[in-house]
Amino acid sequence: MTRFTTKPLLRLVEKHPKCMTEREYNHCVNLYADNVYRFILKNLRHEEDARDVVQCAFEKLWVNRENVDNARSKSYLFTVAYHQMIDHIRKHKRITLREHFDENAAGNTGQQQNTKRLLNEALSRLNDTQRSLVMLKDYEGYTYEEIGKIMQLNESQVKVYLHRARLLLREYIVKLENVL
Repeated sequence: MTRFTTKPLLRLVEKHPKCMTEREYNHCVNLYADNVYRFILKNLRHEEDARDVVQCAFEKLWVNRENVDNARSKSYLFTVAYHQMIDHIRKHKRITLREHFDENAAGNTGQQQNTKRLLNEALSRLNDTQRSLVMLKDYEGYTYEEIGKIMQLNESQVKVYLHRARLLLREYIVKLENVL
Protein backbone atom coordinates (compact mmCIF):
# COMPACT_ATOMS: atom_id res chain seq x y z
CA MET A 1 0.00 0.00 0.00
CA THR A 2 1.33 3.40 -0.97
CA ARG A 3 1.36 6.00 1.74
CA PHE A 4 0.84 9.59 0.65
CA THR A 5 2.51 12.44 2.46
CA THR A 6 1.97 16.15 2.32
CA LYS A 7 5.68 17.02 2.28
CA PRO A 8 5.90 17.47 -1.53
CA LEU A 9 2.76 19.59 -1.43
CA LEU A 10 4.14 21.72 1.40
CA ARG A 11 7.34 22.28 -0.57
CA LEU A 12 5.26 23.39 -3.55
CA VAL A 13 3.30 25.85 -1.41
CA GLU A 14 6.54 27.17 0.09
CA LYS A 15 7.87 27.84 -3.42
CA HIS A 16 4.67 29.69 -4.36
CA PRO A 17 3.68 31.64 -1.24
CA LYS A 18 0.85 33.43 -3.06
CA CYS A 19 -0.69 30.11 -4.05
CA MET A 20 -4.41 29.94 -3.24
CA THR A 21 -5.28 27.36 -0.59
CA GLU A 22 -8.40 25.23 -0.55
CA ARG A 23 -9.77 27.33 2.30
CA GLU A 24 -9.14 30.54 0.37
CA TYR A 25 -10.80 29.03 -2.70
CA ASN A 26 -13.91 28.13 -0.68
CA HIS A 27 -13.96 31.63 0.81
CA CYS A 28 -13.71 33.04 -2.73
CA VAL A 29 -16.69 30.92 -3.82
CA ASN A 30 -18.75 32.19 -0.88
CA LEU A 31 -17.79 35.82 -1.52
CA TYR A 32 -18.04 36.11 -5.29
CA ALA A 33 -20.34 33.39 -6.67
CA ASP A 34 -23.48 35.53 -6.49
CA ASN A 35 -21.80 38.60 -8.00
CA VAL A 36 -20.32 36.66 -10.90
CA TYR A 37 -23.63 34.88 -11.49
CA ARG A 38 -25.59 38.17 -11.47
CA PHE A 39 -23.16 39.72 -13.94
CA ILE A 40 -23.31 36.77 -16.34
CA LEU A 41 -27.08 36.35 -16.00
CA LYS A 42 -27.71 40.02 -16.82
CA ASN A 43 -25.67 39.59 -19.99
CA LEU A 44 -26.88 36.17 -21.13
CA ARG A 45 -30.45 36.44 -19.79
CA HIS A 46 -30.61 32.66 -19.48
CA GLU A 47 -30.27 31.09 -16.03
CA GLU A 48 -28.91 27.66 -16.99
CA ASP A 49 -26.33 29.11 -19.35
CA ALA A 50 -25.26 31.62 -16.70
CA ARG A 51 -24.81 28.81 -14.16
CA ASP A 52 -22.71 26.85 -16.65
CA VAL A 53 -20.48 29.83 -17.38
CA VAL A 54 -20.01 30.58 -13.67
CA GLN A 55 -19.25 26.93 -12.91
CA CYS A 56 -16.61 26.88 -15.67
CA ALA A 57 -15.06 30.06 -14.28
CA PHE A 58 -14.78 28.57 -10.79
CA GLU A 59 -13.45 25.35 -12.26
CA LYS A 60 -10.70 27.29 -14.04
CA LEU A 61 -9.91 29.09 -10.80
CA TRP A 62 -9.59 25.74 -9.03
CA VAL A 63 -7.37 24.28 -11.74
CA ASN A 64 -5.14 27.37 -11.79
CA ARG A 65 -5.23 28.11 -8.06
CA GLU A 66 -1.46 27.61 -7.76
CA ASN A 67 -0.94 30.53 -10.12
CA VAL A 68 -3.64 32.86 -8.75
CA ASP A 69 -2.87 35.26 -5.95
CA ASN A 70 -5.78 35.22 -3.49
CA ALA A 71 -5.82 39.03 -3.43
CA ARG A 72 -6.54 39.04 -7.19
CA SER A 73 -9.04 36.20 -7.21
CA LYS A 74 -12.09 38.45 -7.76
CA SER A 75 -10.58 40.12 -10.80
CA TYR A 76 -9.41 36.74 -12.11
CA LEU A 77 -12.90 35.25 -11.68
CA PHE A 78 -14.68 38.08 -13.47
CA THR A 79 -12.12 38.03 -16.29
CA VAL A 80 -12.47 34.28 -16.78
CA ALA A 81 -16.26 34.44 -16.51
CA TYR A 82 -16.42 37.28 -19.03
CA HIS A 83 -14.30 35.34 -21.53
CA GLN A 84 -16.32 32.17 -20.92
CA MET A 85 -19.49 34.17 -21.57
CA ILE A 86 -18.12 35.54 -24.85
CA ASP A 87 -17.12 32.01 -25.90
CA HIS A 88 -20.58 30.76 -24.99
CA ILE A 89 -22.26 33.50 -27.03
CA ARG A 90 -20.08 32.72 -30.02
CA LYS A 91 -20.78 28.99 -29.77
CA HIS A 92 -24.50 29.19 -29.33
CA LYS A 93 -25.53 32.36 -31.20
CA ARG A 94 -29.06 31.78 -30.11
CA ILE A 95 -31.85 34.17 -29.50
CA THR A 96 -31.72 35.13 -25.87
CA LEU A 97 -34.73 34.64 -23.74
CA ARG A 98 -36.11 37.59 -21.87
CA GLU A 99 -36.58 37.27 -18.16
CA HIS A 100 -40.14 37.87 -17.08
CA PHE A 101 -40.80 39.30 -13.67
CA ASP A 102 -43.65 37.85 -11.68
CA GLU A 103 -46.23 40.61 -11.52
CA ASN A 104 -47.59 39.21 -8.31
CA ALA A 105 -44.27 39.26 -6.47
CA ALA A 106 -44.60 40.49 -2.92
CA GLY A 107 -43.31 43.99 -2.33
CA ASN A 108 -43.19 44.97 -5.99
CA THR A 109 -45.47 47.77 -7.04
CA GLY A 110 -46.55 48.28 -10.62
CA GLN A 111 -44.17 51.23 -10.95
CA GLN A 112 -41.19 49.14 -9.74
CA GLN A 113 -42.04 46.45 -12.26
CA ASN A 114 -42.33 49.00 -15.05
CA THR A 115 -38.97 50.49 -14.05
CA LYS A 116 -37.32 47.05 -14.08
CA ARG A 117 -38.89 46.25 -17.43
CA LEU A 118 -37.75 49.56 -18.90
CA LEU A 119 -34.19 49.15 -17.59
CA ASN A 120 -33.97 45.59 -18.92
CA GLU A 121 -35.27 46.71 -22.31
CA ALA A 122 -32.76 49.55 -22.39
CA LEU A 123 -29.89 47.21 -21.43
CA SER A 124 -30.94 44.70 -24.07
CA ARG A 125 -30.53 47.37 -26.76
CA LEU A 126 -26.82 47.76 -25.95
CA ASN A 127 -24.21 45.59 -27.62
CA ASP A 128 -22.41 42.96 -25.51
CA THR A 129 -19.42 45.16 -24.73
CA GLN A 130 -21.54 48.14 -23.69
CA ARG A 131 -23.82 45.98 -21.56
CA SER A 132 -20.84 44.36 -19.84
CA LEU A 133 -19.28 47.74 -19.12
CA VAL A 134 -22.48 49.10 -17.58
CA MET A 135 -22.93 45.94 -15.52
CA LEU A 136 -19.36 45.94 -14.21
CA LYS A 137 -19.32 49.65 -13.38
CA ASP A 138 -22.85 50.45 -12.26
CA TYR A 139 -24.04 47.12 -10.86
CA GLU A 140 -20.82 45.57 -9.55
CA GLY A 141 -18.94 48.78 -8.68
CA TYR A 142 -15.62 48.05 -10.37
CA THR A 143 -13.15 50.84 -11.07
CA TYR A 144 -12.26 51.82 -14.64
CA GLU A 145 -8.86 50.17 -14.20
CA GLU A 146 -10.36 46.88 -12.99
CA ILE A 147 -12.89 46.86 -15.83
CA GLY A 148 -10.08 47.46 -18.30
CA LYS A 149 -8.20 44.43 -17.01
CA ILE A 150 -11.29 42.24 -17.11
CA MET A 151 -12.30 43.25 -20.62
CA GLN A 152 -8.79 43.79 -21.98
CA LEU A 153 -9.35 47.47 -22.75
CA ASN A 154 -7.33 50.46 -21.67
CA GLU A 155 -8.82 52.85 -19.14
CA SER A 156 -9.60 55.50 -21.79
CA GLN A 157 -11.51 53.00 -23.91
CA VAL A 158 -13.52 51.91 -20.88
CA LYS A 159 -14.51 55.51 -20.14
CA VAL A 160 -15.44 56.31 -23.74
CA TYR A 161 -17.42 53.09 -24.31
CA LEU A 162 -19.17 53.46 -20.96
CA HIS A 163 -20.07 57.07 -21.73
CA ARG A 164 -21.54 56.06 -25.10
CA ALA A 165 -23.49 53.22 -23.49
CA ARG A 166 -24.94 55.56 -20.89
CA LEU A 167 -25.96 58.02 -23.59
CA LEU A 168 -27.81 55.25 -25.42
CA LEU A 169 -29.49 54.18 -22.16
CA ARG A 170 -30.55 57.74 -21.39
CA GLU A 171 -31.83 58.28 -24.93
CA TYR A 172 -33.98 55.15 -24.73
CA ILE A 173 -35.26 55.74 -21.19
CA VAL A 174 -36.30 59.36 -21.72
CA LYS A 175 -38.19 58.71 -24.95
CA LEU A 176 -41.72 60.01 -24.57
CA GLU A 177 -43.30 56.59 -25.00
CA ASN A 178 -41.03 55.11 -22.30
CA VAL A 179 -41.63 57.73 -19.63
CA LEU A 180 -43.19 56.06 -16.62
